[in-house]
Amino acid sequence: MTSFLPEGKRINTVENRAVIGTCEGLKAAMERGTVLEARATLCDHKHNLIVDLPCMRGVIPREEGAMGIREGNVRDIAVISRVGRAVCFVVEDMIDDDGRPTAILSRAKAQKICAEQYLSTLSPGDVIPAKITHLEPFGAFCDIGCGLVALMPIDTISVSRIEHPDERFTIGMDIYAVIKSKVGNRITLSSKELLGSWQENVDRFAVGETVTGMIRSIENYGAFVELTPNLAGLAELRDNIHVGDTAAVYIKSILPQKMKVKLIIIDNFAEEHVPKAPDYFITSGHIDRFVYSPQECDKYIYTEFGT
Repeated sequence: MTSFLPEGKRINTVENRAVIGTCEGLKAAMERGTVLEARATLCDHKHNLIVDLPCMRGVIPREEGAMGIREGNVRDIAVISRVGRAVCFVVEDMIDDDGRPTAILSRAKAQKICAEQYLSTLSPGDVIPAKITHLEPFGAFCDIGCGLVALMPIDTISVSRIEHPDERFTIGMDIYAVIKSKVGNRITLSSKELLGSWQENVDRFAVGETVTGMIRSIENYGAFVELTPNLAGLAELRDNIHVGDTAAVYIKSILPQKMKVKLIIIDNFAEEHVPKAPDYFITSGHIDRFVYSPQECDKYIYTEFGT
């Protein structure tokens, strides 16, 4: 499984560099059907991708630029957008093109191999590596192998609610995800189950500490302050606080039986927030059931993954 990774994870490995570095290596890879990676440097007027191979010119014909291009199910932007980025491929042929040794490559075939040998084996609850490719208000699109993309809906990104996925992720960020559902070839992802339960997150803090958080919402009964993506506390209201402010908060009490953290805002200030790589409790394996709520709490909050 681990050989099928998001595009860009393979390009600088010793094994990949050794194979694409020589004609003999490319020929052997062609015979074995090995998936390789290199950087696309140009998309010509016919939307063929030119790939940077150390030993010869590499070309991915337009129809081989992505699964679905040939059939018209995928737009050419899927090819054009790869310029300057790593692309996966298998070597289809090696020819002499007007005196220039040229390798004919197929990204579509590499994706088909990934879909058949990797994605088809995944089940809800499996934890996998992914890479953020695109962000929309409704969720984050993630490369889960060889440029094949799955959606992580916004409400699955964290327990603490956000207005837009760009509050958590940046384009190109390497993350982990859990398969939430799988219907045919359509896979939906989640990440909140990997970010720890209420108890695991609250164990990072202690009553009497003053820590920083982000004000996520302001209600007439208090302000919700996010301490971690999976943990928020309720602070007493004070003047001149705003949603999005960074707040220094005093931890007044921690109540597992009510699943509450009570806070006092000591200070608040506007600050530009740059998303950091998530801090995961789980990065591999399989989850059957994730229980968020602590044992003492009357509420039972959980995610159960089907098989």
